[in-house]
Amino acid sequence: QACFEQELVMKPAEQKKRIAVIGSGPAGLAFACHAAERGHQVDLYDKSDEIGGQFNYAKQIPGKEEFYETLRYFKYRIEDTGVNLRLGKEQTCEGLLAEKYDDVVLATGVSPRQIDIPGIDLPHVLGYLDVLRDHKAVGKKVAVIGAGGIGFDVSEYLTTEKSLTLDESEWSERWGIDKSYSDRGGLKPQQPEQSPRQVWLLQRKESKVGKGLGKTSGWVHRNELKSKSVNMWNGVTYHRIVPEGIEIEREGEKQLLEVDNVIICAGQVPQRSLHDALQSAGQTVHLIGGADVAAELDAKRAIRQGTELAAEI
Repeated sequence: QACFEQELVMKPAEQKKRIAVIGSGPAGLAFACHAAERGHQVDLYDKSDEIGGQFNYAKQIPGKEEFYETLRYFKYRIEDTGVNLRLGKEQTCEGLLAEKYDDVVLATGVSPRQIDIPGIDLPHVLGYLDVLRDHKAVGKKVAVIGAGGIGFDVSEYLTTEKSLTLDESEWSERWGIDKSYSDRGGLKPQQPEQSPRQVWLLQRKESKVGKGLGKTSGWVHRNELKSKSVNMWNGVTYHRIVPEGIEIEREGEKQLLEVDNVIICAGQVPQRSLHDALQSAGQTVHLIGGADVAAELDAKRAIRQGTELAAEI
């Protein structure tokens, strides 16, 4: 709402509604709390036993520990605004229709996009949820397919043994910041971390790896991975996955990357399985967050979209 105080105003609702929100990721949380604040009766559902959606995976990435605080904030906002939180049960179209809600807001997020490469079903192939949600074992040599935000996050997660974000002195040492100012400009040589794994971060596009990252932070992520000797390769053609690794082609040369695991981070698709059935039954339905547009996971956009809908509903 900052800098939009005149446009984005949370006035008391003239017509109070019963609203179901499906999914407690950033979009669902923002909508539910603001809508309840305006006086609507809001039931917030999630099939998980905790709020947060994919925030619960993102908060594990070194440097993103502030997401713990975001979820703590929303936990208390839910209590303060009187949102009725219902966790641990997946909702059905029939169940929602039986409740006769005035509106249903689908904030169900995204699902990993499936890709078709021969050998994709081999046991050493993992998805990013296998790594960040299920914490499956990952070997010492890894190929990551997909160099978007999630590919960078997974690579950072796999190459970092200890996050320095919460340790100011170690963080300063890592980035070459001289807090005593005895060195010129307060700078000294950086001390790169040693990576516990050898990682290849791969993308099909010919563009620079990491081009789509945030303008203010992308250079940090690239520099971090570069310092850990992560191979960031563009223009890669994936031929097939084999027990020994993955066969690729780059710059006209075919080669076998001998890796222990191949991790798929090839984007997402909207998770909106309830939408058509609810709409066909005459239920008023709204899509927000990843369920609306499955671009790179963008919490800021999701929170803003949830807030804007809550202001106008």
